[in-house]
Amino acid sequence: MGRNKPVLLLLLALAAAAAFSLAAGPAGLSDAAVILNLRLPRTLAALAVGAALGLAGALFQGVLKNPLSDPYILGTSSGATAAAVFCFLAGVERTSPVFFLAVFAGAFGATFLAYWLARVAGRLSDASLVLAGVAVSAFLSALVMLTLSVARERSFSLFYFVLGGLYAVEPRVLLASALIIACAAAAAMSRWRALDAMSLGEEKAYHLGADPGRERLIFFALACAATSAAVALGGTIGFVGLMTPHIVRLAAGPSARRLLPASAIGGAALLAAADAAGRAFFPPVEIPAGVIMALAGAPFFMWLLWRRRPDAAA
Repeated sequence: MGRNKPVLLLLLALAAAAAFSLAAGPAGLSDAAVILNLRLPRTLAALAVGAALGLAGALFQGVLKNPLSDPYILGTSSGATAAAVFCFLAGVERTSPVFFLAVFAGAFGATFLAYWLARVAGRLSDASLVLAGVAVSAFLSALVMLTLSVARERSFSLFYFVLGGLYAVEPRVLLASALIIACAAAAAMSRWRALDAMSLGEEKAYHLGADPGRERLIFFALACAATSAAVALGGTIGFVGLMTPHIVRLAAGPSARRLLPASAIGGAALLAAADAAGRAFFPPVEIPAGVIMALAGAPFFMWLLWRRRPDAAA
C-alpha cells in the first residue's frame, strides 16, 4: 500500500482537476449540454496535452541528465508550433497525416538543432543546453510572428493557437493526438531500464549494455512525438514538462519505471487545472492555458536556476 500511495494521490489529483475543469464556467454544472458538448472535449484535450508534455519532460530530463530540460525550453514546442502554423497557412488540414508528420519533423529538427549547438559550444552543460534551446526557440517564435504579421487576414485566429489555448477541440484531432501520445507513452515505459541507464551517464549506460547514441535517438523521437501531438491539439504550452517531473519525483522516486507514468498523470492534472483556472478567474474572459502555465512556470524555472548556482551547495 505504501508503494502505491503516490500513484493513488496522483490519481486523486487527476480526478479533482478533471472535475474542476468540467465545472468551471459561468453556467457551473447546471447545463448538461454545455458540459457534454464543450467542457468534456476540452477537458479530455487538456488531459491528453498535459500527459504528453509531462511525459516528454521526464524523457528529456532523464536522457540528457539535465533537470532544466523541457519541450518548451529546448525549442521542441517552438519547432512543432512553427511547422503547424506553416501547415495552416498552406491549407493543410489539421486532420491530415501530412500535418502530424510536418509537426513532428519541426519538433525533432528544433530539438536536435538545440542539442547540436550545445555540443558544439563545448561540454554539454546545463547552461549551454538552456542557452541553445532559448536561441532556437526565440528564432522560431520570431519567424512565426513575422509570418503571422505578413498574413494578417488569415492569421488572426492562429494567435490563440500560438498562445496555447484549448478552445475549439476537433474530435478527429483529439483522437489522433491521443493515439500518438498513448503509443509514445507505451513505447517509452517499455524502455524504462534503458532510460535509467542513460540517466547515469553515457559511459555507465554503455557498460550496462545500452547504446547511448541509439537510445538518445529513440527517446528524443518519443519525446518529440508526444510534444508534436500536444502542440497539434493545444498549441504552445510551456513549463508543464519542466514542473511535473520535479514535483512527482518527490513522491514517485527517480526510477523511470514509476516516474514516467507519474509524470504523465501529474502533467494531465496540472494542465487540466490550469485550463479550468483560466476560465474561472475572470469570466466571461478566458485566459489561455499557455499564459497560466507561463505565469506559474517562469518563477519555478528561476527557482531551479537559483538552486543550481555554484554557491547553493555551500
